[in-house]
Amino acid sequence: MRIERDFLGEMELPEEALYGIQSARAQDNFALGYGKTNPHLIRAVITIKKAAALTYQKLEPPGGRAALYRAVVTACDRLLAGEAEDMFIVDALQGGAGTSTNMNVNEVITNIALDVLGEPPGSYRVIHPLDDVNRGQSTNDVYPTALRIAAVELLRELSGGCAKLQEALQRRENEFDGIKKLGRTELMDAVPVTLGSEFGAFAQAIARDRWRLYKIEERLRQVNLGGAAVGLPGNAERKYRFMVVETLRELTGIGLAAAEYPMDITQNNDVFVEVSGLLKALAVNLMKIAGDLRLMNSGPRGGLGEIKLAPLQMGSTIMPGKVNPVIPEMVIQTAIKVQANDYAVSMAASSGEFELNPFTPLIAEALLESLSLLSRGVFLFRTKCIELLIPNREQCAAILNNSYSFAASFVPQLGYDKVSAIIAECEGDPKRIGERLTGNK
Repeated sequence: MRIERDFLGEMELPEEALYGIQSARAQDNFALGYGKTNPHLIRAVITIKKAAALTYQKLEPPGGRAALYRAVVTACDRLLAGEAEDMFIVDALQGGAGTSTNMNVNEVITNIALDVLGEPPGSYRVIHPLDDVNRGQSTNDVYPTALRIAAVELLRELSGGCAKLQEALQRRENEFDGIKKLGRTELMDAVPVTLGSEFGAFAQAIARDRWRLYKIEERLRQVNLGGAAVGLPGNAERKYRFMVVETLRELTGIGLAAAEYPMDITQNNDVFVEVSGLLKALAVNLMKIAGDLRLMNSGPRGGLGEIKLAPLQMGSTIMPGKVNPVIPEMVIQTAIKVQANDYAVSMAASSGEFELNPFTPLIAEALLESLSLLSRGVFLFRTKCIELLIPNREQCAAILNNSYSFAASFVPQLGYDKVSAIIAECEGDPKRIGERLTGNK
């Protein structure tokens, strides 16, 4: 065991632990058992630390601490390659506006950098988590910048997934263009449509989601890195403030820009609310499409049976032969979860005070979870449902032919009341209605 100290006292830590006393305190204080800080957020924080170290390496005078920052960069690279992932031990839901996550990363980077220099963990006289790894930074500029980076990366993945889903729906639109079926409004017989036109409408909805997600990225590219605690320069050197964002832009491949008014970004989280709202819109469309497919697949004998979803697994432990529409059901549950997360983001964003929002960890957890869930959900929806389903042409024709949906086309010649009267007189019998309408033309 090794002992670490801070102004609150001392703690014993495992000798091999790469985290330090601040991480250990946070692990104990926030022992919810909910789950650790999102790995996408951790990677983004590490990338910011690397950008800062590279910047200070350039700014160090001859004979200065350039070697120290080279060790920090090496430590960041090792972590970004997947090393020591189990050392990020802080729960995602934490007090302190993300300070514990920032400190967890600072300590792990420090102790790996110490290893690079041949020093044991905890030798903070050589490299200090705050004075060196966190130099010129605050959680209040690092954490929101990391969240923006992680969100952009996941948005790009999701937008690409939506593009592929849109294309799959459009292929189905073309394939099913000649399949006539009964259209429905309020679950009641309406007028004839084609199965292809229904899939075309699905594709249009996803196309709007894809465009919205593509456009929202630009709002996330403004960062307050270099703004330190409240969006003012504070303890950040002037040259560092200009160089670190440029370095971070190069590392991430994202067109990041220093915010014109960093205090705004430090205290206000409405951009995350906006992103979450667009994720909710996508979730709503996915839920609608999944619900329609679930109904069209219903049966096989007692339902609509207009399409057949791929049989993926046994559907019942008591009813032999039963197969359920499990992928649409999964998509619907995913959509509900995303909508719940949107509410959490909205509540957390509106609960900040003055120069900082202490509930940003909840915003980060909910937003990044929604992005990841939707990316996987869209992929599975496309590959296990949309691309595998087949139309039941015979059933589509049978249901259409057993309806009097054709009657609406006679309204311009005969009038609404006359057509309604004929339908009533024929007691809804399609054959008799057709004969009467044709004879009255």
